[in-house]
Amino acid sequence: MNGVNSPEAATALATAPASDKDGGSKKPPAAEGRLVSLDFFRGLTMFMLIGEATGLYELLRDPSLHGTLLGGIGWQLEHHPWNGLHSWDLVQPFFMFIVGVAMPFSIGKRWARGDSWRETFRHALTRSALLLFFGWALYCIGPGHLTFELWNVLAQLSFTYLVAFLMMRQPARVQLAFTIGLLIATELLYRLWTVPGFNQPFVPDHGFGAWVDMAIMGKLSDGHWAAFNAIPTTAHTMWGVLAGQVLASRRVPWQKIRVLAIAGAIGIVAGYSLDPVTPIIKRICTSSFVIVSGGWCLLALAFSYWLIDVLGWKRWAIFFNIVGMNSLAIYLFTNTGGAEWFHKIARPFTMGLFAWTSPLNAEIVTSLVVWGMLWFLCFWLYKKRIFIKI
Repeated sequence: MNGVNSPEAATALATAPASDKDGGSKKPPAAEGRLVSLDFFRGLTMFMLIGEATGLYELLRDPSLHGTLLGGIGWQLEHHPWNGLHSWDLVQPFFMFIVGVAMPFSIGKRWARGDSWRETFRHALTRSALLLFFGWALYCIGPGHLTFELWNVLAQLSFTYLVAFLMMRQPARVQLAFTIGLLIATELLYRLWTVPGFNQPFVPDHGFGAWVDMAIMGKLSDGHWAAFNAIPTTAHTMWGVLAGQVLASRRVPWQKIRVLAIAGAIGIVAGYSLDPVTPIIKRICTSSFVIVSGGWCLLALAFSYWLIDVLGWKRWAIFFNIVGMNSLAIYLFTNTGGAEWFHKIARPFTMGLFAWTSPLNAEIVTSLVVWGMLWFLCFWLYKKRIFIKI
């Protein structure tokens, strides 16, 4: 992941359930009746994401740490260069999945209180448009001029969210069949596309996704990302909807956990089994990647639900929930230079106090302090009851 402005940037800005309609709600999202495990899942993922904005993960990949536990963690906190799966490759799937899980609660709550489908569709369309705008606008800030790029995960989420909304009233089997159809269509387009130069499906910048980028943007991503990823990754958001419907059902907790865990295990086994045929490639979201990462999403949700809502570790989860509650604010802050600003504030003190240990150690301490400052900003917003949502 190349900073918070990479395609895995914090998509949690669209994931907050419950008070969707009241964008500036003063009511803390930790209200009774919420699925606290979803807040925890979102918050933990977001906390790890802002950790990347501090530069800490890059420091852990320093050559001097190769072969150590810290070095191994550092390499897991970076995208796999092509065929394979690192832990960091799950960040975008987690967020797109979380968006879907929240929908049966947030939109379902509005339907339950009498809002019409037309009203909720209008809201979904507005949210989708805002996500697309943010995804486009943030890519203009870095270079300092207008540009047209759609690799940002927010632009992709604007599509997956709207499709998931349109499909969420369909029976589960129809939703599942639709997602499988998207993966099959993606597979066929990559394998059967015959345009010279773009007919090598699993070669960087030589597949169907690269052709689409050249057709609509006239350029290719430096990291080999493809805007067409929005199509296969729609499955992540829709599988999140199905998981949310399971959690919102009348099943007893252990039945919910069993359904999620079995589905997750099937996804992981199927995804890794497909790898020899269709390589697991995050950067172009191959079908095998979508399936295996979807399996991990389901297992992560099952674990969060068991830990927080079944075992009752809700008070312990508040540390991460505080970050997830203001994911839009912290996303915008870090993505527009906020982490770098905090770094400039902290560095004179941390380097002055810890440089004697070693320059690398002092830089690691600096990043940890910045991470704490970013969390404290979220905490301050939480204490002031400021929650920014769309």
